[in-house]
Amino acid sequence: MAQQLETIDTRIPGRLDRLPWAGWHWMIVVGLGTVWILDGLEVTIIGSISDRLTEGASGLGLTPAEIGLAAAIYVTGACVGSLVFGYLTDRWGRKRLFMITLLLYLAATVATAFSFNPIFFFICRFFTGAGIGGEYAAINSAIDELIPARHRGVVDLAINGSYWLGAAAGAVLSVVLLNESFFAADIGWRLAFGLGAVLGLVILLVRRHVPESPRWMFIHGHNDEAEELVDGIEERVQRETGKDLEPVENTLTIHQRHSTGFGTIIKVAFGQYPKRSVLGLSLFVGQAFLYNAVFFTYALVLTKLLGVPGDAAPWYLVPIALGNFAGPLVLGRLFDTLGRRAMISGTYIGSGLLLVVTGLLFQAKVLDAVALTVCWCIVFFFASAGSSSAYLTVSEIFPMETRAMAIAFFYAVGTGLGGIIGPLLFGQFVEQGIGAVAVGYFIGAGLMIAAGVVEIVLGVDAERKSLEDIAAPVSAQQPAVDSR
Repeated sequence: MAQQLETIDTRIPGRLDRLPWAGWHWMIVVGLGTVWILDGLEVTIIGSISDRLTEGASGLGLTPAEIGLAAAIYVTGACVGSLVFGYLTDRWGRKRLFMITLLLYLAATVATAFSFNPIFFFICRFFTGAGIGGEYAAINSAIDELIPARHRGVVDLAINGSYWLGAAAGAVLSVVLLNESFFAADIGWRLAFGLGAVLGLVILLVRRHVPESPRWMFIHGHNDEAEELVDGIEERVQRETGKDLEPVENTLTIHQRHSTGFGTIIKVAFGQYPKRSVLGLSLFVGQAFLYNAVFFTYALVLTKLLGVPGDAAPWYLVPIALGNFAGPLVLGRLFDTLGRRAMISGTYIGSGLLLVVTGLLFQAKVLDAVALTVCWCIVFFFASAGSSSAYLTVSEIFPMETRAMAIAFFYAVGTGLGGIIGPLLFGQFVEQGIGAVAVGYFIGAGLMIAAGVVEIVLGVDAERKSLEDIAAPVSAQQPAVDSR
């Protein structure tokens, strides 16, 4: 029987936002946020083993251009997965989808390890990307709706930045697995994908304990269950912290709905919030081109253009990955204090200017592998904080009913434009030489600087504000229309 829809008054958003930080919040961070480690592991492994996959002994024998194609296929899968699963996340709930998408990732990455020809490898990369893309929509929605407003910026940036812990782990594992003293040329790279599945299983065990978003529940007719869930969360937080919780008086009136149709989603994004839509696209295109272009092909730049041995190339990714993780970790709190607009524009423009300098030095052939890696560490310290803030931005500036779909849309379009074109171009640039690769760096710099300027003009001052104050739920603005 269908859930009965009502108009209700709820205090749940205020009750969640006023909670002190507790062990319960750490469970949310570990259960949901660690998916970025998986993505970092996937992207870095394929980048680190790319040179091995071009060898006939690997069992695949891909060309450098096909490595770029595999990267583009992975990103395409992520874009498709984010749209499909993003829509279902808003319709079916956060928890159901963040379990489904993780299971899809696990199945696809295990299948990748058994690839017997390029076509099968490409298919597996597509579905692995679909699982990860779906995770972005489901996870970002759930995290923002469960984490208190005053901690949302630093937590989101740190979680998105944890991608680089996976990247560092992937680089180190690749060094070992590519060593033919330990593993045959057609075995080591397969084990790399299998280890990603092992980590995914561990995350799955923790994630079983993460609850559904109470915000999603009360909008979709499950207000009694939502109240019971928040009661339990409050009891646990009080027990863990020993602090009494102050009462919450502010209420939100909600016209419940079963689902939100595509017409409403489009109307909200482009009719009600057109400037925010331009902002989201700008931030995603800039960071997606830069990151996907550089990291999917960096091992090829080292081996083909700078003479680094294939089994040593992954070591150069480790300091870059650590620099990327340090950026959000060190700068994250400033996004909640100095504010979104100043920090997002500063990190985008700053990293873009530093990238221009790196491109000029690389073009002049004054950088060897070590010097180029140092430059990347500096560039990505700032770029990583900016990139993480793109996910934070689109997850908090649109109404709750469209949040997952908004994340999915801007991720898919921005990543589709920047993340698919970038690897394809750079795969060709590597074959053409240093001058062509430098041109790619300049393109990435221009996109980052342009996005920073858009943030200055159109940025939303969302720091330390409740999600409902940044963008009122559609269900609070108008009576529900059942769009089942």
